Amino acid sequence: MINSSQDNNVGKLIIFSMIFVSGLLLSNIMGQKVIDVFGIVLTVGIFAYPVTFLMTDTISEVWGKDVAQKVVIGGFVANIIMVIGLYLSTLPAAIPDQYPFGEEYALILAGVPRITLASLAAYLVSQFVDVNLFHFIKKKTNGKHLWLRNNASTMVSQMLDTIVFIVVAFAGTMPVSAMISMMAAQYFIKFLFAMIDTPFVYILVNWAKGVRNTQGERSSAIG
Repeated sequence: MINSSQDNNVGKLIIFSMIFVSGLLLSNIMGQKVIDVFGIVLTVGIFAYPVTFLMTDTISEVWGKDVAQKVVIGGFVANIIMVIGLYLSTLPAAIPDQYPFGEEYALILAGVPRITLASLAAYLVSQFVDVNLFHFIKKKTNGKHLWLRNNASTMVSQMLDTIVFIVVAFAGTMPVSAMISMMAAQYFIKFLFAMIDTPFVYILVNWAKGVRNTQGERSSAIG
């Protein structure tokens, strides 16, 4: 029988997992649009995707590597289901006159197959590296310095995510110099997000562990 404490713990894991999947799917849908931010060309999805790393770091810290990896796999499956569903939704309408924007809808949501492949490849590489590097650093530091493993694992995995996505998506279609410039711009924004999310990972880990707002308990929870 599951007691109330275990039930609460499972409930928190479900919440984090749902936020993870939401951030992942939103980043892929929003990623179809490109915007200019202070002269830097970015996909809108870049504002949703960092949430996934915040969630996997929190889940890794509280529930362990195996659970975090299962959440990553679950996110991949959700991504595939979304891609298939969006493709089916772009099939011609039975009564075209009642849905005159079918082509525009398909153009926005169907996505380019190569872009979709690049997104899935980058996701798998970066998320598994994030989880494994997080726990490697945790082991080397004897469970101390959550800020270090949170930042290091996210920054490295975000770099790999950027490189894999741009290479798979655009290699052969644009000059190498342009690809490098795009990588640098994208990673700069992701690097900033990685630094900003550190206070939030402490807050979420403490909440997930049920730590009360006392200095002694906080220290024992974070290490």
